[in-house]
Amino acid sequence: MNLKRTWLNLPNLLTLGRIIAIPVLVVLLLFDNRRCSFWAAAVFGLAAFTDWLDGYLARRWGMVTNMGKFLDPLADKLVVQAALIMMIPLGRVPAWAVFVILARELMVTGLRSIASSEGIVIEASTLGKMKTIFQMASIPGLLLHYDYYWLFGLRWELFHANTHNVGIFFFYVALFLTIWSGVDYMCKFFRVIAR
Repeated sequence: MNLKRTWLNLPNLLTLGRIIAIPVLVVLLLFDNRRCSFWAAAVFGLAAFTDWLDGYLARRWGMVTNMGKFLDPLADKLVVQAALIMMIPLGRVPAWAVFVILARELMVTGLRSIASSEGIVIEASTLGKMKTIFQMASIPGLLLHYDYYWLFGLRWELFHANTHNVGIFFFYVALFLTIWSGVDYMCKFFRVIAR
């Protein structure tokens, strides 16, 4: 019963659902067409919504668990990285920029592990949270990619948006914040360790 209560609560199940959505996202992005791009964006959007929802429910219902603390950021990173990596061969994001984002995540995770082994907790910064917000805002536009003249099966000449351009703008803002927050985290780490 204790295992069920601490692991199999609704917030953790939502997080697990986000991880299960990753293969669906990957398969959809194997096909470079408007329909698959639309559904990939929908899957990613749902995953991003559950990221907010599971955290909200966990705090509201007092169901914050160690498992949730581990799984939630892992699920976020996996969903974002899967989407970005799958968009490289589609030509929607530059490979070098995705490398920078992945390198920052690996560096911060490594430094966080070292700090944790020393009993030190380095809190997530506002910069890191802003980076995540801009990443989550950029990816749906990049996934949609195409010009859309339709909505609910109807042509709407007024509903015209190049979602890729919107997505790439937010992507470069996220990239800037990724670098800035990575340098900021490294500085905090070495300041704390030097004490």
